[in-house]
Amino acid sequence: MTRTDWSEVQLHVVTGKGGTGKSTVAASLALALAAEGRQVLLCEVEGRQGIARMFDVDPLPYAERRIATGLADPGSGTTGSRPGTVHALHIDPEAALLEYLALYYKLGRAGRALDRFGVIEFATTIAPGVRDVLLTGKVYEAVQRNSRNKGAVQYDAVVLDAPPTGRITQFLNVSDELAGLAKVGPIRAQSDTMMTLFRSPRTAVHLVTVLEEMPVQETADGIAQLREAGLPVGAVVVNQVRPRDLATGDLADALAGRLDRAQLRGDLEAAGVEVTDPLLDGLVAEARDHAERRALEDAQRRLVADFDVPVVELPRLAGGVDLGGLYDLAATLDEQGLR
Repeated sequence: MTRTDWSEVQLHVVTGKGGTGKSTVAASLALALAAEGRQVLLCEVEGRQGIARMFDVDPLPYAERRIATGLADPGSGTTGSRPGTVHALHIDPEAALLEYLALYYKLGRAGRALDRFGVIEFATTIAPGVRDVLLTGKVYEAVQRNSRNKGAVQYDAVVLDAPPTGRITQFLNVSDELAGLAKVGPIRAQSDTMMTLFRSPRTAVHLVTVLEEMPVQETADGIAQLREAGLPVGAVVVNQVRPRDLATGDLADALAGRLDRAQLRGDLEAAGVEVTDPLLDGLVAEARDHAERRALEDAQRRLVADFDVPVVELPRLAGGVDLGGLYDLAATLDEQGLR
């Protein structure tokens, strides 16, 4: 299944099992979306200041801050449109509750007094459903700017570095999570309003995985749970894909232990390498390990292909992920149509 037009989507939610690189994918997607003059907001809600570390900037406050220029359009030349900008926002639940109290209950100084007495921390800890409404509510406000935020940046897209796959449906399904806590009132009305966005074609929930059994299974479970809750599934991003260094026939020979050691010796000597039997043994064993890993990855790739969602693949970056690597990944996402 292929989808090449994501232009209708304003909110891109990125989730994934821990260790799959979901934050890296979210950052790269924000850079890809911020092409052609577009303004993009990259949000995080898990309190780890991951955005600041990836973009090598100071820790983010509870305020929108410009952190990067978007991906340049490689086909635009000198006459093409200029890249846009990426802003970032670190959403803190306690600060979000203070803002909520100030907006809806006019509790300015009183709200800060509650914070000093620990009431804010109590409220956001004792009722996780309320906490999620506050976090997602700030994201909703960034997508759906209104008269309360005069002069605020109007974003073409918002990217949310969301909680892991195992919690994403509960996190986004705030209306149901509040069912036993708030039957009426502004916070209930706000959650119901947010659900109209989260369940609409203006939202896409992208799931990040690697080609290993547990992350792929968790991705399958996550897709099923999102669909059951009526939340729109976007793409599956297969991250950290290993390079295909060996041809199919060579992989089969390596897996079966049939590599031609004489040919391998000759190729190494032709390249000026001093060949010893231990070196050959090590190379043959490494080739077999690589072939085994590739076989396992290909089996998981076939499972991912059966999810009936768009799939994009991102390479493993040999040098690790820095800002240059984020732009490289953004270009790969752009090439595969996820922007």
